Amino acid sequence: MADDNVGAPSSADTPLQNESGEQTHQNQSSAQERSKSTRSGFKRHGSRYKARRRAVDILFEAEFRDQDPVYVVEQRRELSQDLESGVLPVSDYTATIVAGVAENLDGIDSAIASHLSSTWRLDRIPAVDRAVMRVSTWELLHNEEVPPKVAVSEGIELASEYSTDVAPAYVNAVLDDIAGEVQRSQSNGES
Repeated sequence: MADDNVGAPSSADTPLQNESGEQTHQNQSSAQERSKSTRSGFKRHGSRYKARRRAVDILFEAEFRDQDPVYVVEQRRELSQDLESGVLPVSDYTATIVAGVAENLDGIDSAIASHLSSTWRLDRIPAVDRAVMRVSTWELLHNEEVPPKVAVSEGIELASEYSTDVAPAYVNAVLDDIAGEVQRSQSNGES
């Protein structure tokens, strides 16, 4: 899982070798970001993606610790006030996602479960995959500002970043099914 300190500014320089073998210096956090971006093959991400990723982290942690995820957000926000804690502030969008998932958990889990294959139950899916699908499903069902294609693709990318090699395929299938259902119900409502 991503650490609360990922992306934290660092004044430490890290010596790096460029392609010709010469040693250069680069800010550690930007080197880590570039290295991560290069390894994963994904583009650099905006604030909404980072908020989704942080929401996945918080939902995963809350489930692991058997705590209310909204309480975990409150803890992080409080800790971030202490500059020595090293905890980054929680963005408003992260807090909105976490609160939305917590408030609508039964409906979100029902939507996910109804699109799983008959051999899988929601409680058998890895916790990180549940957290990813919960974030994306909340966006599909409860946030009209996010286009369905974006919610699905960001969920797939989060699954690629956090989970096993097989996760993106079934996360894609589940989220595509939910997005299709949402679009059909919107089309029926407009007719």
